Amino acid sequence: DLPYRVPNMRFAGVIADIGVPIGYWRSVGHSFQAFFLEAWMDELAHAVGRDPAEFRLALLQDQPRHRAVLQLALQKAAYGQPLPAGHVHGIALAESFGSIVAQVIEVSLNADKSIRVHRVVCVIDCGFVVQPDTVAQQIEGGVIFGLSAALYGNIEIHNGQVQQSSFNDYQLVKMADAPKVETHIVLSAEAPGGVGEPGVPPVAPAIANALFKLTGQRQRSLPLRVA
Repeated sequence: DLPYRVPNMRFAGVIADIGVPIGYWRSVGHSFQAFFLEAWMDELAHAVGRDPAEFRLALLQDQPRHRAVLQLALQKAAYGQPLPAGHVHGIALAESFGSIVAQVIEVSLNADKSIRVHRVVCVIDCGFVVQPDTVAQQIEGGVIFGLSAALYGNIEIHNGQVQQSSFNDYQLVKMADAPKVETHIVLSAEAPGGVGEPGVPPVAPAIANALFKLTGQRQRSLPLRVA
């Protein structure tokens, strides 16, 4: 699912027996693959001294749908325009389940260095749309799920026993902490894609990329933490 025009690529994988049974996860492997790829794209942009958005757009010359999704997200979020003091934007782009999603996320840090997400601007091209409200609801649910995973999704295992038992000791994003989520749909005549899962993958990398602007620290593991 790599949309960027890169001349030399090598993909490899290793199956590891971690000794812990795992189950299904919303957006499945796209959740962590997008984190790897889009955090890495920001690192590459920084290494060559380019704005992360401009860097991506330059590598999407052969992908008009991806490029249009990212451009609309940047426009709707007013990317590059002044933000309140201490606020920054992070961006990410991901394709999954036949749909393309870009997110621009506004982030700041609280006094205790905890992460505060203020606004998520999400643009999706999921092909031909029958029920726009359903698309928006699914994307917004995916964003909240992705936020909980990115900020709090940690399971501890001691002596083979999972320590978390229920919502009393497994933290999720609460209504008081939920950001404003805006969903914009690209009009398209392409074949319909998924909408239940594609809202998740861009969340973690977009926040991680914002955190680098705030702290200078690269986030290469989840959940996200600021030292």
